[in-house]
Amino acid sequence: MAEGLKMAEVEEKRPEERRSGENRPPRENRGGGGRPGGERGGERGERGAGDRPGGRDQRGGGGFRPGGERRGDGPPEIELDKLISDSLYLDNQAHVVVSRMRDMDSGTKSQLRRLYNAVRRATRAPESERQHEFVMVRARLAYTIARHSLRSLDALERLLLQVTRKNETRGYERFRDLFEAIIAYNE
Repeated sequence: MAEGLKMAEVEEKRPEERRSGENRPPRENRGGGGRPGGERGGERGERGAGDRPGGRDQRGGGGFRPGGERRGDGPPEIELDKLISDSLYLDNQAHVVVSRMRDMDSGTKSQLRRLYNAVRRATRAPESERQHEFVMVRARLAYTIARHSLRSLDALERLLLQVTRKNETRGYERFRDLFEAIIAYNE
């Protein structure tokens, strides 16, 4: 009977010894992550990014970013109409984006070149396909920004949204010119 009491005491202590939110015994599944291939999932009680201490998403994917900055804050908008009509404004905005990249991010020249090549291909697409091609470039740009934490390019992503909504050849060409100037000033 004493042994039965000791087992009950041990079983009562186990849940207290476990980390909060964990539904497995302490020694189970050590040394390799949660799922095959090293992926970690939320089915065993791992916390999501929004549940991290401080309520911030440490990966910078959305919502709050490190430093308490919201996604809508940050680089000022680039005005499409001004970009189309004023070459000096385009040049100035290219300089602003490049200096922001040097201050904020660690983006590589090859990442920018790949995006620029995608913009050039989209500009050369037939007029009936052009808007779709630029929508896909925007998706690729958004992925690159999120994947590599290139927050200095957020203004370009917002500008590309304006360009695709307006769907005018001149806007697409000016966006390409802006990107080309960014590449040139980043060398």
